Amino acid sequence: MNMDELKSVAKAIAANQKGVLAADESNPTIKKRFDTIGLESTEEHRRRYRELLFTADGIEEYIGGVILFDESLRQSTQDGTPFAALLTSRGIVPGIKVDKGAKALAHFPGEKVTEGLDGLRDRLSEYRQLGARFAKWRAVIEIDENNIPSDFGIRANAHALARYAALCQEADIVPIVEPEVLMDGAHDIQRCEDVTSRVLEDVFTELDSHRVVLEGMLLKPNMVISGMKCPKQASVQEVAEATVRCLTRYVPAAVPGVVFLSGGQSAEDATDHLNAMNAMGSYPWEVSFSYGRALQAPVLATWKGQESNFAAAQKALFTRSKLNGLAHVGKYERAMEAAA
Repeated sequence: MNMDELKSVAKAIAANQKGVLAADESNPTIKKRFDTIGLESTEEHRRRYRELLFTADGIEEYIGGVILFDESLRQSTQDGTPFAALLTSRGIVPGIKVDKGAKALAHFPGEKVTEGLDGLRDRLSEYRQLGARFAKWRAVIEIDENNIPSDFGIRANAHALARYAALCQEADIVPIVEPEVLMDGAHDIQRCEDVTSRVLEDVFTELDSHRVVLEGMLLKPNMVISGMKCPKQASVQEVAEATVRCLTRYVPAAVPGVVFLSGGQSAEDATDHLNAMNAMGSYPWEVSFSYGRALQAPVLATWKGQESNFAAAQKALFTRSKLNGLAHVGKYERAMEAAA
């Protein structure tokens, strides 16, 4: 294990105004995205879309890492340059999604656990040879009125995250640890904070037990936010304060960066919340972003699968990346949306 390299890569991904572009959609997920613009999800269309993202001018100023899917890690630009090599040449760290998705947790109705540990050591070795320098594993925690999540459901996912993280570091790959408390329910912000607190406490207990070196990893949590079906939605400031309170209590200072998922928020809301947190002060860890839809939604809406819109879609990605880069340092204002 090359600890100096792990620390260096982890810091580089979220340094300064940078964050992560999550472009690791599985083929079924990207099909859903393409369906919204009436584009067939062929391998070439997927390749071309990712080329649009990865070749956009100027994004290296605000994007420190890109999470790829197995297919895209093996793809290349039209001129034959592998995507991983292209990103590396631009100073952007290539990463890879390695989990196999959330499946039903046996004997715990309504709860899930993420699978993919079998064979992971060998897959990580191959992914490193293909150019990946960090990885991502997502655990899914749902909230409902029927005592979900259970303590065991949280613990099972925390254990899997820690096993994954240890295997990554063994392979000289930085793990992004992603415990996502979903915002799909009717719960209020206090319930989200309570569950997120339990999740983070268990995750870091398991990481410590597995001897994961915190300086060589990144955390990708949810923001503490009201469920989408909750009749009372918390304000931007309430979300920022609850999220920072939760992180301060449970995330050790040794972790170099917290890169938030957007979790179904609009592009604007995700940026507002990130900015509000950073405007409150400084923290022992970078407080940044690892957004998928919140970066890509404007890009897809502009592109529409048409080559004539290629440059305009790339500009949309640069603009969205810049706005989140400003939010990373607490200098974003909603008025900038209109000027962008």
